[in-house]
Amino acid sequence: MSFFSCSLSLWERAGVRAALLLPLLIFLAASAAHALQITDDRGVTVTLPQTPLRIVSLLPSLTETVCELGECKRLVGVDRYSNYPAFVRTLPQVGGGIDPNIEAVVALRPDVVLMATSSRGVQRLEALGLKVVALEPKSSADVQRVMGKIGQVLAVADAQRVWRVIDAGVSAAAQSLPPAAKNTRVYFEVNRGPYAAGTTSFIGETLQRLGVKNIVTPELGPFPKLNPEYVVRANPDLIMIGARNAQGMAQRPGWAGLRALREGRLCVFTPEESDVLVRPGPRMAEAARIMAKCIADKAGAAVR
Repeated sequence: MSFFSCSLSLWERAGVRAALLLPLLIFLAASAAHALQITDDRGVTVTLPQTPLRIVSLLPSLTETVCELGECKRLVGVDRYSNYPAFVRTLPQVGGGIDPNIEAVVALRPDVVLMATSSRGVQRLEALGLKVVALEPKSSADVQRVMGKIGQVLAVADAQRVWRVIDAGVSAAAQSLPPAAKNTRVYFEVNRGPYAAGTTSFIGETLQRLGVKNIVTPELGPFPKLNPEYVVRANPDLIMIGARNAQGMAQRPGWAGLRALREGRLCVFTPEESDVLVRPGPRMAEAARIMAKCIADKAGAAVR
């Protein structure tokens, strides 16, 4: 065999190998192009090989955001408290958000699990090989940012449109209030303890936009556990509380003498209304309208 024939043969074999490798290289490049990288609220960068089609959501506000972005159909399981929209009630429930049923989550074979940073299940799920994106909004800015993150996960363009609708709705609720409602001093209880909505929480920020004053000072944080005496000393004009927590409130030490209770300046929200109010998600404009109605009904509380 001549040198030229041998060389030609080598080039031919190289060409064949290149032809065989080309589709693989194209496939790998396409896969890389579709991979997603999301940095969650832990500061952890999560790499998803492709846009997830099977999602488990373990926080009601995250569940509602997925659905508001038009992707309810991707949910294959939720926590026991996710109940809106109605579709999610048909899905398998896998325990609470803080203490999920790990085996039940794994059995659903999710591409990604959306859950709170405070959940005890994050590390266990990751150790089992599941992708976890941990997000936990507490302020309005958090809500806006988390919507963008979920939009990335879902590959939904302009997820921020949801925030723009929320923002406009809160502004409209504020404009609906009469001047007499301004400067009403409000105590908003989110849970027994008592745990309050502080000024830096998304609830407190909405109250501020509505023009009322929160009795909880900023340094106490977004959702502080208060000494009941703190509320007695502050003596709010108006109390907002869910029906689940209102029972026995007047029997708390010193609370029977609170101005708000003596004068009937009290809004007791139904369980359905409470769900809207305490979830930092797409229904925040509705929450603002519920609070505005309460404030307007009790506007005389601001007059001393």
